[in-house]
Amino acid sequence: MYPEPIRNLRKSMGLTQQQFADLLGVSFVTLNRWENGQSRPSAMGLAKLRQLAGQLGRHATGPGKASGNTPSGDAHEATPRLDFLGDANALRVLVEGERLSYGHLFNPAFATEISEIDPLPHQRIAVYQRMLPQHRLRFLLADDPGAGKTIMAGLYVRESLSRRTIRRVMVVAPAGLVGNWYRELHKLFQLQFKIVTGGETKDGNPFVGAGSDLVVVSIDSLRAQRLFNALRDPQVVPYDLVVFDEAHKLSANRDLDGTFRATDRYRLAEAIAGVRELPEDWRMPWAAHHLLLLTATPHMGKEYPYYCLWRLLEPELFSTETAFAKFPRESRDRYFIRRVKEEMVDLLGKALYPERLCDTVSYDLSQGEVSEQALYDRTTTYIRHYYNQARLLNRQAARFAMTVFQRRMASSTWALLCSFRNRLAKLDALIDDIQSGRVPEEELRSQQERLNRKVREGRLVDVLAAKTADEETATAGAEEHEESEAEALGAFIATSHAELIDERGQVQELIALAEAVHASGQESKFERMAELLRSPQFRDQKVIIYTEHRDTLDFLTRRLEGMGYADQVAYIHGGLGFEERDAQVERFRRPHDVEGKGARFFIGTDAAAEGINLQFCWILFNYDVPWNPARLEQRMGRIHRYGQKRDRVAIVNLVAGKTREGRVIKTLLDKLEEIRKQLGSDKVFDVVGRIFEGMAITDYIQRAVESDDEADKKALELAGQLTPEQIKALEAREASLYGKGGDVRIDLPQLREAMAIEEMRRLLPGYVRRYLEHAAPVIGIDLVGDLEGAFFIRPRKRGVLDSILPVLETYPESVRSRFTVYRPDDGRDAIFLHPGEPVFERLSAMAIESARNQALRGAIFTDVSATAPYLFHVARVSVERGIDPGLPAFHSLEAIEQRLVGLKQYADGRLIETPVEHLLLLKPAAKPSPGSVAFLAQSDMWRLAAQEHIQRDVVGKLAELQRMSATSRLAETEEYLQRAFDYQESELAAARKRFTEKARDGNRAAHAELDRIKAQQRSLAQRRDQALLQARREVDLIQPGRVEILASALVQPSTDPEDIKARDAEVERIAMDIAIAFEAVRGADVRDVSTPPKAKLAGLNDYPGFDLYSRRSNGDALEERGIEVKGRVGVGEIELTENEWARACNLRDKYWLYAVFDCGGNQPRLFRVQDPFAKLIAKARSSVAIAYRDIANASEAVE
Repeated sequence: MYPEPIRNLRKSMGLTQQQFADLLGVSFVTLNRWENGQSRPSAMGLAKLRQLAGQLGRHATGPGKASGNTPSGDAHEATPRLDFLGDANALRVLVEGERLSYGHLFNPAFATEISEIDPLPHQRIAVYQRMLPQHRLRFLLADDPGAGKTIMAGLYVRESLSRRTIRRVMVVAPAGLVGNWYRELHKLFQLQFKIVTGGETKDGNPFVGAGSDLVVVSIDSLRAQRLFNALRDPQVVPYDLVVFDEAHKLSANRDLDGTFRATDRYRLAEAIAGVRELPEDWRMPWAAHHLLLLTATPHMGKEYPYYCLWRLLEPELFSTETAFAKFPRESRDRYFIRRVKEEMVDLLGKALYPERLCDTVSYDLSQGEVSEQALYDRTTTYIRHYYNQARLLNRQAARFAMTVFQRRMASSTWALLCSFRNRLAKLDALIDDIQSGRVPEEELRSQQERLNRKVREGRLVDVLAAKTADEETATAGAEEHEESEAEALGAFIATSHAELIDERGQVQELIALAEAVHASGQESKFERMAELLRSPQFRDQKVIIYTEHRDTLDFLTRRLEGMGYADQVAYIHGGLGFEERDAQVERFRRPHDVEGKGARFFIGTDAAAEGINLQFCWILFNYDVPWNPARLEQRMGRIHRYGQKRDRVAIVNLVAGKTREGRVIKTLLDKLEEIRKQLGSDKVFDVVGRIFEGMAITDYIQRAVESDDEADKKALELAGQLTPEQIKALEAREASLYGKGGDVRIDLPQLREAMAIEEMRRLLPGYVRRYLEHAAPVIGIDLVGDLEGAFFIRPRKRGVLDSILPVLETYPESVRSRFTVYRPDDGRDAIFLHPGEPVFERLSAMAIESARNQALRGAIFTDVSATAPYLFHVARVSVERGIDPGLPAFHSLEAIEQRLVGLKQYADGRLIETPVEHLLLLKPAAKPSPGSVAFLAQSDMWRLAAQEHIQRDVVGKLAELQRMSATSRLAETEEYLQRAFDYQESELAAARKRFTEKARDGNRAAHAELDRIKAQQRSLAQRRDQALLQARREVDLIQPGRVEILASALVQPSTDPEDIKARDAEVERIAMDIAIAFEAVRGADVRDVSTPPKAKLAGLNDYPGFDLYSRRSNGDALEERGIEVKGRVGVGEIELTENEWARACNLRDKYWLYAVFDCGGNQPRLFRVQDPFAKLIAKARSSVAIAYRDIANASEAVE
């Protein structure tokens, strides 16, 4: 049932595409792709279609009757007879709509046109040189932090979807980054991903049916039993691409005896990657074809976890550490790329990352009886007493509670006060329970032991110390650390009612003092920050302020508003949803003046702010400094990312340097700055998390509370852990591990050349604009307004745009009636229409549906350059990888390549493959000429002959090229697979020997491990054969796909005398010679690209839309021109083709019209018009004929 029977079934049921899609439970675009042959229905979709076909047949015929016209799996919708009475505009609309949907065939970097990004050199190299050329992507993208890995992944997804090499994509990210992925993919790439949560399984399987093709999910939600079981449901159509963000968190390790220890996260990744030997609970019926792992820290100082990441890429090839170690370094480039910040530059070779100026500002606490110092001293005494008691009694939960007080005391008086009030409420509740008899006093110890057990078992953790900001989750309006801290504040060391009463008294006194200090307005830290904000350096600049605590955020908001910034404070925390966070970021982005109505200050908690791009701001205040090294590293990198416009960014750390906690933190920060100066690089800020991997700064700070001397001692101990030599050693180790990532500067000349050619091949905005103008009457709409700017769509009949309304609702209300074909400077100004954008896709689907029969009936065109009539067919073709039921990897057809093919068919039997855009060179004609009679008599036979030729000669050759490419890789793959299994066989034998000896010594656990090893040995030969068979069958199964003729045109030579003059070869030669000579005399490198072979030689499309490609130096810059040459015997109007019109719209100032008049005389005259689109043809909608007088008036003076 593909694709005509699907259309036939829908029409038999009298349904629109939207109604039929809703009935099937798929999206409008998915159904449209089925009907257009751009993708095939899934197994579930096919079953539903056949069910509906059966129901329709029973309804139509009744019991006992036979149906002769019920759609079935083998049914074919009757193709209209080829009579050339179809509408020429409708035919062109259908073909151009299809052509635009295959944009990558005309601009290899098409995704850069339709995405709201300008990729940097290192991003282009990764996506277009390393990732996209691979037929099966298994890749570890490991660039330094801030390199834009989300953008590279999004660009790969956008390009692959356009190329139809993938359909279903799943992004698996830490919980704190799920919203960022959803936002960036939607905003930058117009990809409508859906966030999947565990709760959705209550209403069905979120991985099945409509809306399940593009999903983003948190790794911890997906590894949970409920959601993982939904993922491995047999009804789930396999995901073509799975992206794991922060892949270093997929940790696995091994014990000293070699026993493999995998976390649930790693087991999940193994299942998706296709690892065969898995526990039953983790097995899945499918594996992802493409796998992309993203991490800035692939190697965290341990060899085995690093190997485990590689194992996910090719589980059989890297089945053992030895196999991985022996795999050639040069061959690893296929799977891996890493560039450090120093290697990343822009197109001019300028460093991307600004210098970081990190300043630690110390402040003194206020003094007096009611002061910050008094509160600090009293609180420290309280913390020290209960911390020491908790340590002696091994009360981990109570120690956690004291850490909460200590950390919040360093943040703000208000945060400390809130915690004391929380503690008091817990004490009051527990004392009341004991006094009322609800909780026996002897139960107190066991109650506290339950909390301690939760800490030991990892169910109650200090989130701020144990997790990075991107790992932290938020539920029910609270950040994860807030929930764990609230629970920890219920942990006590008291074992009696009297001890609880005693602590309550102490807490009440501390609350009274904290309230007095807060009420007095004393906040030395805030005053120091305010003083800095008033300094000339920071005055009136946008400022980011980060804190770990929402209570401190609330305090800062109130104080800044009290200073007169009531409408200039934006903030985000875990209690805000994605939409509200985006709104707050947008407030901060806008200018903070009267007109802009934006915010000057942005206050955020770490977890809420993770992943948000704020590079438009260059000042960051750390109101409190994280005690987690990894979080500290994240803070340091927040505004140190590509896209930062400033040469320098300022990071200000506020620390109470004379407090015990402050001494430790200030010493560490000062040491970081000292090393930065010694090395002449701020690399130290990017590796602090790795240097302190496995070391808790919190432990040092907890011990510092004991005395001033102890604080100094711990500060020096911590600083001693950090040396310049360590940074150098880390860089050397990574260089040894990863090899040379690739100095981007070396590739810049080649990249600039490619981008110059790419600009000449772009499809937007010209071709999309012209397409919409032609498609509007076919759809039944009008484009009202200025197509150079913004316009709106007006339906000619009620209901025409009903199917678009659900898509419009995904956009802000302010832009739903504003459209543009130009990438807007601000995505909130208008909806940017382009292939892949949902509104455009629906409009295009409606146009194709309306035009299909007209295109199949055929239409008549005129070719001013032709001397004989011909048929021009446009077909969609594909190369596929077939099905092998015996191999799970090949259970369904896979499209390897899809493209459009044009074919000229002459009456003398000649068949010439011709670019599809040839249609843009033709003009509609009214009726057939006498010379076309040969095609009219048996038109359907001509079409069938063309289809057979395309199937045999064109698609057959494409399939053979794919087979040759796959075969060239096969020998190497077989060799490395054989080696990998040999290594695995050797390692299993050694492990068997080792565990056999342990079993003989009475080790019970060794028996189970020995049984597992024996089972692996038994299955190894079968797995070897299976892996080799799969590699060979991957080549064997490559086959030609079907050919679908989309449109046929009868093309006739023009009989217009002016056209006959215009195609005079001598006139064309004279005009071209004059234009070439003019450019050459002025030092230009000029190339003739007027024919497809010449254009291809220059790297351009077959029909670039101009005749000459000229390049000349203009100072330090290179000036490029696309020159369209028109020659006339005398004077008169000239006409631009649709192709030339669109290219002129795209290139604007780089497009020139060179019109040479009087070519039949002794003194031909050259008129040159720069940007003829703006000066001569922008307002032309139907005709692009230009009068001689207009050309003369717009012409440039001769240089």
